[in-house]
Amino acid sequence: MAPSKNTEREVREARDRLRRYNARQAVYAQRIKRRRRDNIIAVVGLVVIAALATTAQVYYFTGGPGMPEPTASSTPEASLNVGDIPSPDVAEARTWTGTLTVNDIPLAVSLDGAAAPQAVASVITDAQNGYYDGSTCHRLANSATLKALQCGSIDGTGAIDTTYSYGPIENTPADGAYPTGTIALANGGTAYSQDHQFFIVLGDSTLPTSTGGYTVIGTVTSGLDVLQSTVADAGTIDGSEDAAPAVTTTINSFTVQ
Repeated sequence: MAPSKNTEREVREARDRLRRYNARQAVYAQRIKRRRRDNIIAVVGLVVIAALATTAQVYYFTGGPGMPEPTASSTPEASLNVGDIPSPDVAEARTWTGTLTVNDIPLAVSLDGAAAPQAVASVITDAQNGYYDGSTCHRLANSATLKALQCGSIDGTGAIDTTYSYGPIENTPADGAYPTGTIALANGGTAYSQDHQFFIVLGDSTLPTSTGGYTVIGTVTSGLDVLQSTVADAGTIDGSEDAAPAVTTTINSFTVQ
């Protein structure tokens, strides 16, 4: 039996629908493929751009015209010192001589700028600026381990100068022995706590080395016997081994050359 016209038309329409469907699917698949390819290209492009930007920045700040000017790094000494500390170069790595006049007693002194350059630079700068003139020697010690007269406190009571401290500790005796006549710097127990204060050893003394010792800056070469008889022999104000001198003790002047 021959197919009817209606059947043939339905077959053709079905074929047309299938063809259109397949065409739409092909277009859709092509779009998906193109979109995936575009996304990949975009990602790769972003990675390349980022890499180039990073490379440019690294070059600019490390080797190109934007490289910062080199600056000297702070040394530990510079970072721990407080105040306007003179350069060790001021000591000129040489021996300085001068006169420390105490209660009108001239004490000839010798300062070793080679062995303790930072400390000697500080002391001679203070001396040249008149810091010590009229200042009080606030402490007289006469114990089994320390016999000394300490001077140079900012207020005459032994208080430290909170605006001025430096280090390191220099030229310390390994055995902790400080012979009679030694001039050394006082400190607060740390390497960077020296200020203006110094002590004159009036009798052989032995001090602990556990805190780093005390910077030896020089010696009294004459006049110590007079200081001993007029100040040290009079004892302390309260009769103890370590207190203010019974005889008021003042630095008249300190000259160095």
